[in-house]
Amino acid sequence: MEAFTTLTGIAAPMPQANVDTDKIIPARFLKSISRSGFGKHLFANARYREDGSENPDFVLNQEPYRRAEILIAFENFGCGSSREHAPWALLDFGIRCVIAPDFADIFHNNSFKNGVLPVKLPRAVCEQLMEDARLGGNARITVDLERQVVVRPSGEEIPFQVDPLRRHLLLNGLDDIGQTMQHAPAIDGFEARQKAAQPWLYGG
Repeated sequence: MEAFTTLTGIAAPMPQANVDTDKIIPARFLKSISRSGFGKHLFANARYREDGSENPDFVLNQEPYRRAEILIAFENFGCGSSREHAPWALLDFGIRCVIAPDFADIFHNNSFKNGVLPVKLPRAVCEQLMEDARLGGNARITVDLERQVVVRPSGEEIPFQVDPLRRHLLLNGLDDIGQTMQHAPAIDGFEARQKAAQPWLYGG
């Protein structure tokens, strides 16, 4: 998993609450367990018309938000079914951070496990950041996980809090497997001792 330290990028404003996982990645696209290839289907029902053409009114079809790395939304982002494909689709599109007042628990957990940083900030602050984002590509927002601050284009720093363990894992690019592999020497030592004491467990 790619580490998340500091991100400076274009932020896309999405002034909606209760954006569920079926909006993020519709169920008809859940045909693969590979993490790649979902970005083109991100928000497909809103992003494309019935004939497959782009909906010009949707924010991610507009410049400069086609290159957005940050998404700003309202309450209860990621509600609905517990599909891990939702953070996969965001990440594959290029979005590495979602800022919202709060998140559905499962989406929140899945995001950290896949390298997407969910940042909780009050609605009034999210509204300010959306106004910043509407200024376009020159008004970039910085998300600094090390210092736990969001930096507005004006230079104002807005603090946020992340669980210390999750922060450590994301800063170091450690998913569940990576976290386990940190203990590889201890695991190898245990297996060696067990094999010597109980060789029949290993076919010996």
